[in-house]
Amino acid sequence: MKSQRGCFIALEGGEGAGKSTQGRMLAEALRARGLSVILTREPGGTPGAEAIRNLLLSPPEDSWPPQAEALLFAAARSDHVAHLIRPALARGDWVICDRFVDSSRAYQGGAGGLGDAAITALHAFGSDGLRPDRVILLEADEAALGQRLAARGAEADAIEGRPAEYHRAVGAAFRALAEADPQGFARIDAVGTPDAVHARILAVLGDLLP
Repeated sequence: MKSQRGCFIALEGGEGAGKSTQGRMLAEALRARGLSVILTREPGGTPGAEAIRNLLLSPPEDSWPPQAEALLFAAARSDHVAHLIRPALARGDWVICDRFVDSSRAYQGGAGGLGDAAITALHAFGSDGLRPDRVILLEADEAALGQRLAARGAEADAIEGRPAEYHRAVGAAFRALAEADPQGFARIDAVGTPDAVHARILAVLGDLLP
């Protein structure tokens, strides 16, 4: 049985940054190295958290009040951490998560106006303040992200469909978080082919790889 704690990587960024694609590519690359990898997402990852995801992305009204939205995200994360992430890390698995608490800090705390202290307090209570070993922040300009979203052709969910000003505020909040914690965040240029972006991600994870 493996005794060494696993490694926790979170992929962050705005809508259309390529987090899901890069998460899959990273998981495949790590498995090719013989590592046990769990690929998950937020909100979601467990049955309870997936149920809350449906409430968040397809709310019963036009939208949740900001405080209710933050509480729902924190509740989904608490279940996800307790039932999937912490057990996987304890087994020695690598966990790659498409979004984690820094999304709540950028979206609800920053763009939503609730403030970072409120979001981090919820995270301290709900998930014991768990932090990733490395946050990969995928960054691209607004035009590039808009083109990717248009290429998807899918109907926007309740958060994707918010005004451009909201998403600009999200991007600014992510940048501020990364600048304040350069050791915890790796900022990656998300423009280019998936393979090129993947290579950039592997380069910034070199010190964590066995």
